[in-house]
Amino acid sequence: MFTLDDGQRLADRLIDLRHALHREPELGLDTPLTQAKVLTALDGLPLEIKTGNALTSVTAVLRGGRPGPAVLLRGDMDALPLREESEIEYASRVPGRMHACGHDLHTAALAGAAHLLAGRRDELAGDVVFMFQPGEEGQGGARIMIDEGVLDAAGERVVAAYAMHVASAGFPRGVIATRAGAILSACDAATVTVTGKGGHGSMPHMAADPIPAMCEMVTALQTMVTRSIDIFDPAVISVGSIHAGSAGNVIPGSGQFNATIRSYSAATHKAIREGFVRVVRGIAAAHGVEAEVDYREQYPAGTNDTAEAAFALEVASGLAGAERAIEMPRPLSASDDFAFVLERVPGAYVNVAAVPPGLDPAAAAINHSPKAIFDDGAVPLGAVLLAELAGRRLASA
Repeated sequence: MFTLDDGQRLADRLIDLRHALHREPELGLDTPLTQAKVLTALDGLPLEIKTGNALTSVTAVLRGGRPGPAVLLRGDMDALPLREESEIEYASRVPGRMHACGHDLHTAALAGAAHLLAGRRDELAGDVVFMFQPGEEGQGGARIMIDEGVLDAAGERVVAAYAMHVASAGFPRGVIATRAGAILSACDAATVTVTGKGGHGSMPHMAADPIPAMCEMVTALQTMVTRSIDIFDPAVISVGSIHAGSAGNVIPGSGQFNATIRSYSAATHKAIREGFVRVVRGIAAAHGVEAEVDYREQYPAGTNDTAEAAFALEVASGLAGAERAIEMPRPLSASDDFAFVLERVPGAYVNVAAVPPGLDPAAAAINHSPKAIFDDGAVPLGAVLLAELAGRRLASA
């Protein structure tokens, strides 16, 4: 239905949009400048457009010329709280904010897909829902958009959903990669507050020291993973911050550490949570201190539908060539709230390599790095990929 040449005809316009988004990154669920740019980019297209209530989302529905089901395409819009160090000419103008994960490319590509599909509206056997989503970076914007009806925006539940995500490293430029089954990890977060009794470092027997208990918790959690979780259904716990005390000769009354927890199946997700709480509370009891565990389930594991993943690879092969359509041998350890969509609708999450020309994919700065840079060429490629996924999926329904 579409070719790479179709994307190239829109390339200048889409790359200009991407650069404009990159210069003015916004965080979280409130992205009004980004929303305004998206609405401008969609202006004049035959779309039914609604904006969000609890977030600055844009939902646009394209009605096909022939009857049929509806499919959904997602593009996330929010940036990260990072100071950009890329030194590109269109670098962020907002201190402490950067599109370090490539969401500016996703948004521009989705706008391009809307233009491509609108141009062939009469050929579409069904409808397309375009999901422009804020708040992917930890705020669960996809779940909020689902609550506000994005999956039923065309009047009936979409039968399939697709999202692309660019990578600034890891894959050779222009590669399109996905896999059936688990493709993204579940992401949980935990804050543990350990409360004991403060005292002087010369008389620890007069205190209830939270620090040894916290240190033992951190190491015991690693042992718990290796001894209670199936190595073929993995999980990982990483403690990213630990704080207690302010002086070397003073035993503090309390301390706190924060962790991220990743897993890939419902069974391991349940086991890792139960084990985390059990280990922390057991060690606290052994040390005579108290532990409060604030365990938060953030994103579920992202699971591609087997048939939709195979279809996505077939489409990728037809567009980019078989040598650039890669079936991933294992899932990513990252998380994405598109998983909330994949819980409810069969679909596929697809990676597009956006390593700039001349950079080694193995050495380039990764997504979320303040030095990450992305190839503009991934924008028209992504636009065609999304449009082709939607158009061909409707044709096959």
